[in-house]
Amino acid sequence: MSRNKYYEIYLTLKQKIMSEAYPKNELLPSENAMAKEYGVSRETIRKALDYLSQDGLIQKKQGLGSIVLNPSLFNFPISGLTSFKELADTQEMNAQTIVLRNETIKVDEILSKKLMLPVGKEVIAIERVREIDGQRVIYDYDYLSPEVTGEIPNERLEYSLYDYLENEQHLPIAFANKEITVENVTEDDRAQMTLRDEDNHLVVISSHVYLENARYFQFSESRHRVDRFRFVDFSRRQHSLTERPF
Repeated sequence: MSRNKYYEIYLTLKQKIMSEAYPKNELLPSENAMAKEYGVSRETIRKALDYLSQDGLIQKKQGLGSIVLNPSLFNFPISGLTSFKELADTQEMNAQTIVLRNETIKVDEILSKKLMLPVGKEVIAIERVREIDGQRVIYDYDYLSPEVTGEIPNERLEYSLYDYLENEQHLPIAFANKEITVENVTEDDRAQMTLRDEDNHLVVISSHVYLENARYFQFSESRHRVDRFRFVDFSRRQHSLTERPF
């Protein structure tokens, strides 16, 4: 089978879905019809459909066909401190959070550089994956000061960490220093996320988070599949007092 052929068909079908030539909640043409249209085998069509399914653009139903899902990208605000729960609610995501790890550890030399904490310092290490439409598209690491937060129940992590900290622990979360990078996919990413063969990079947002009294209490690293999110911000141009705009 030619990779170029099924990949070309995949890109063509993806473009039609994104442009709503194939509307959401409607069926794609049958495999037989598309095989005839593109002059290829059903196996080639199935491979193209597999790629669309991995993108979260279609859902295959036995005996029915391939249903087009909502093709829109989710907006991920960069400048604000928005929890995943708030993001999921405002954008009506079919989402859930799965807790992989929640334990107290001691900072080693590698973590010390990332967290800006001394070696041997105790932190709460949390790992979670965010599942949208049945696909694990975000992988989150959080390291928190147990002196500030205390132990955090898993069920609260599944719902919303910030809801727990603000509404039950009454911690005034104020601001964060953020860094956005594009990084290579790791073995852990492959093991925990729903990634496609061509997914070799992730968008990574790292944050050092502070309370109102400027106390540093959290480091977070959020690793995103590149095809599911649009990273947005609002910027205003600053003029000096002596500068005259055109």
